[in-house]
Amino acid sequence: MSSLTFKPRPRGGNWPVVLGWLGVILLVVAVALMGAAGPAYRLEWLSLGTSFTLLRQGAHLALGAGVLGLLTFMVAGLCRRWRPALVGMLVILAVAATIALPAQMMHMARTVPPIHDITTDVTTPPAFEALADERQAAPNAVAYPGEPTARQQRIAYPHLAPITLDQPLDRVMAAVEAAADAQDWHIAEVTSHRLEATATTRWFGFEDDIVIRLTETPDGVRVDMRSASRIGRSDLGTNAARIQTFLEDVQRRAQ
Repeated sequence: MSSLTFKPRPRGGNWPVVLGWLGVILLVVAVALMGAAGPAYRLEWLSLGTSFTLLRQGAHLALGAGVLGLLTFMVAGLCRRWRPALVGMLVILAVAATIALPAQMMHMARTVPPIHDITTDVTTPPAFEALADERQAAPNAVAYPGEPTARQQRIAYPHLAPITLDQPLDRVMAAVEAAADAQDWHIAEVTSHRLEATATTRWFGFEDDIVIRLTETPDGVRVDMRSASRIGRSDLGTNAARIQTFLEDVQRRAQ
């Protein structure tokens, strides 16, 4: 007489596994949407507004995946199903990493002023000459926006100022060129007293134009810099950070 062996049904049934797989699938879709937003705009497949919509939708899906990951972890934990619980935890961690950049961008948008043209000399800003035509074809203006922007810059970035180096002019310019090359900028023009270049962001391919002006003074060579985005109302603090980092690098190289 044969006997039948019945395998006991796992605690919680299929729910921990189903929730885990749904979280994984939703996360994959979210990552695909967010990852494609930048390249799609850069390749001119989508408009900037559509790309930002794609990014926002991806972030929402990622949050949904995080909720599913949390449910998976809780249900699987209560049922002592450790593999699904691990999947849920991994989904939560992946969601946190995925939305970190959009969350940082949202935070910067709330904390920095909506300006996109930053300079160390708001009274007499370095002017774009070699890049004037490129900027003329872009949405943002060629000329410096004026006192309203300067006032907001002074409040948001009070530390931003030119540097003066007690070195010969040619040595300072060599340091400026070396620092620009290290940033992988596209250099448009170099003269004895100025350098113009364009920086392109990796993800969306946004172009920011840069001009560095050298002025000989009794105390040495004064280095002024201006960094301005071609598109967008707010640069999320990118131009101010670029100026600060670049001038610090020039100061190190000129010593």
